[in-house]
Amino acid sequence: MDFKQSIINAVKKEANVEVALEVPPNPDLGDFALPCFQLAKALRKNPAQIAQELAKKLAIKGIARIEAKGPYLNFFVDKGTNAEKVLTAISDDALYGSSGEGKGKHALIEHTSNNPNADIHVGRARNSIIADSVVRLLKFQGYATDVHYFVNDIGKQIAMLVLAANGKKPAYEQLLKLYVDFNAKLKENDDLEQDVFALLKKLEDGDAKVRKQFRGIVDNCIKGQRAILSDVGIEFDSFDYESEYLFNKRTEEVLAALKRTGKLFTDEQQRQVLDLKGFPEVEKGMKNPVLVLTRSDGTSLYPLRDIAYTMDKASWAKGRNILLLGEDQKLYFQQVAAALSLLKVAPPEIVHYAFIVLADGKMSTRSGNVVLFSEFAKEAVERARKEILARTPDMKGKALDALARMIGHGAIKFSIIKVSPDKMITFDWDQALSFEGDSGPYVQYAYARINSILEKHKRKRPKPDYSVLTHEAERNLINHLGRFPDAVSQASKNLEPHVIANYARELAQLFTAFYHSCPVLQAGEDRLVDARLALCIATQSVLKTALGLLGIDTPESM
Repeated sequence: MDFKQSIINAVKKEANVEVALEVPPNPDLGDFALPCFQLAKALRKNPAQIAQELAKKLAIKGIARIEAKGPYLNFFVDKGTNAEKVLTAISDDALYGSSGEGKGKHALIEHTSNNPNADIHVGRARNSIIADSVVRLLKFQGYATDVHYFVNDIGKQIAMLVLAANGKKPAYEQLLKLYVDFNAKLKENDDLEQDVFALLKKLEDGDAKVRKQFRGIVDNCIKGQRAILSDVGIEFDSFDYESEYLFNKRTEEVLAALKRTGKLFTDEQQRQVLDLKGFPEVEKGMKNPVLVLTRSDGTSLYPLRDIAYTMDKASWAKGRNILLLGEDQKLYFQQVAAALSLLKVAPPEIVHYAFIVLADGKMSTRSGNVVLFSEFAKEAVERARKEILARTPDMKGKALDALARMIGHGAIKFSIIKVSPDKMITFDWDQALSFEGDSGPYVQYAYARINSILEKHKRKRPKPDYSVLTHEAERNLINHLGRFPDAVSQASKNLEPHVIANYARELAQLFTAFYHSCPVLQAGEDRLVDARLALCIATQSVLKTALGLLGIDTPESM
């Protein structure tokens, strides 16, 4: 029984108005609340009066009590009925929480698309980690997904690496130093920049040797980045090379299409420029709202190739088309979206994310003052290992290695995902790896604690009598379990995986409160033991699903 929908249907039948329910902040105010303000206009009555009248008229199966509280109508679900409904649903449905809304649908997600000139730094890794959770959410909802990485294999940064490599094949780990050193030389020697542009011109003219040099450097970068991300469970389906948009003439087609809009012009430097006057978001961010698409020598710039690629993605995506970009790319995306609208192509759904700040401030690849994600992940595992050994000195070998990876990687992911993408993160090691509070290890520990309870209780469990679950801590835990489908729906619809992270943290907190208030194995009579064990099993199942949607593993013991 869907109590929420039953309430909505009953109110609609009585008042002939579509309504939305809220979950009260305090359980004493009920399980659901109807703000009657939304009925006032249609019924032409005071919201408090509407609440009083509806409280007397409504009778809904499974709702034990309906109370008017000022302009709010509060609904109290029958505890036994609710417990049976929620816990049976979790027990019977391996995909509990999924609405199946994506069944038969497709979603294309582009993320990371980092300049492949070095290792990914921690700030940019937020892109990959959030996006991976979005992919997992959409798959859980039934979508077929394609995950794309747009490889910038022809930009200025790659030309700099080709020149810095000087015909050699540097190891992936050497690329960042080569890039930083070349940047330092550029500051001292202006002629080097001309060499960079000359190399790019040769590439665009189709020079086979230069093209091979670029592809060799880039493939080395992608191989290294892919291995680093794969190590933390982040995978891609397609690597789409930017250079293809030079050699397949798609950029020329896009320029021709933009020219037909009457908004493309040649400026005094002989560049092809798109006039974006009339697009408020772009005008707000630029004194001269234009988008430069080519250099004076006719070679294309990244925005032109990106527009061509984005048009292709729009045709590939048979449902949702999603893109993750840093907040520093907001204006750029508005420019691209404006160009697409001129071509009558829908832009992708966008998730902008703020960056991660450590003690020494914002990170920059250009200066070399970076915290590389590969090193960051290794440090997380090492710190987790020390924490485990402080608690379990006898643990060693593969078991220790596996648990340290689960906790270390989980700590990073949880700390990054739990914060709304538009908010900056100040990463704190002690907080991220804490076994208490708002952290990944805390949620993982709740899962492991339940596993310990279940291992101690080996006897066969009969069908539980859920009516005995009357304690407030039990009620709060059951109510929260029942809200998981709504959390998943909100997170997938709005591309907000932080909703799941915060849901999981609260679930772990409510389980801890239950664990301390309601003995399980020492509950006394068998039917209460069995019912509380069933509640533990349901909680463990939802914790596993929620953490899985964040890309976080669940350890059997901690």
